[in-house]
Amino acid sequence: MVWIPSGAFAMGSMTSPESEPIHEVRVDGFFMDETEVTNAEFTKFVEATGYVTVAERVPAAEDFPGVSPDLLVAGSVVFTAPAEAVPLGAPLRWWSFVPGANWRHPEGPGSDLAERMDHPVVHVAWEDAAAYARWAGKRLPTEAEWERAARGGLEGKRYVWGDEFRPDGRLMANTFQGTFPHMNTLEDGFAATAPVRSFPPNGYGLHDMAGNVWEWTADWYRPDTHAHHAREHSVENPTGPMDSLDPAEPGIPKRVQKGGSFLCTDQYCSRYEPGMRGAGAIDTGTNHVGFRCVVDASAR
Repeated sequence: MVWIPSGAFAMGSMTSPESEPIHEVRVDGFFMDETEVTNAEFTKFVEATGYVTVAERVPAAEDFPGVSPDLLVAGSVVFTAPAEAVPLGAPLRWWSFVPGANWRHPEGPGSDLAERMDHPVVHVAWEDAAAYARWAGKRLPTEAEWERAARGGLEGKRYVWGDEFRPDGRLMANTFQGTFPHMNTLEDGFAATAPVRSFPPNGYGLHDMAGNVWEWTADWYRPDTHAHHAREHSVENPTGPMDSLDPAEPGIPKRVQKGGSFLCTDQYCSRYEPGMRGAGAIDTGTNHVGFRCVVDASAR
């Protein structure tokens, strides 16, 4: 883990409404995992505890009234590039539920972790990430802590490394190159997740605070959280709202995700910017969502 010093910073972004407005936040110092939790680390957790992730559990019939039992199978959501260009407003053209997909089998039953033990674990729902954190004697970061850490001491920069997406032509994160979603040129060498530490660290020594996989935080998601903070003028150690509300899907509780993933591109989703926010249904993990943990200074 690396030390993230206490201090105030300008949180948020003017790039998307749910990330507005930019406002001052102060957080106490804490320790954060240098990288996303890897498959090797998650394997140790499962071997020690026997934990079964949400994606590995057969859905309960009472949670899905009227659904045929034949359709209630364990699995998860996987990105599959369509064969040709499709409208960017049609995500079901590239996302699909795959029976048998889970952290051990990222693309489904025919895939494994043989060459991916140093990649971030994926297909983890929020409760899976929280369970790992408790076992490790850690916790998930708040949204404010995550963003403070991601900025690496740089104030007002668009990316975690500065203002240019490709300084001197160099790729700084695992993101999508080409034309989303059907044509990935793989210029960075990765069609999906990359081994942790494949790209340079930020100013605090943290890797992959942009791209690779989305990362769960502890905070419930509401699109007006930043506006609420801004009305308080100066916010110290915010822990997010008391509950979740996404007006687009009001019946689905969500937590904040940060950092973007290997699927992010300025053509569709530029949320690899530190001030941007994502939202994930707490019972859902996909093949581009992972996490990392933090520890309070007093616990070390």
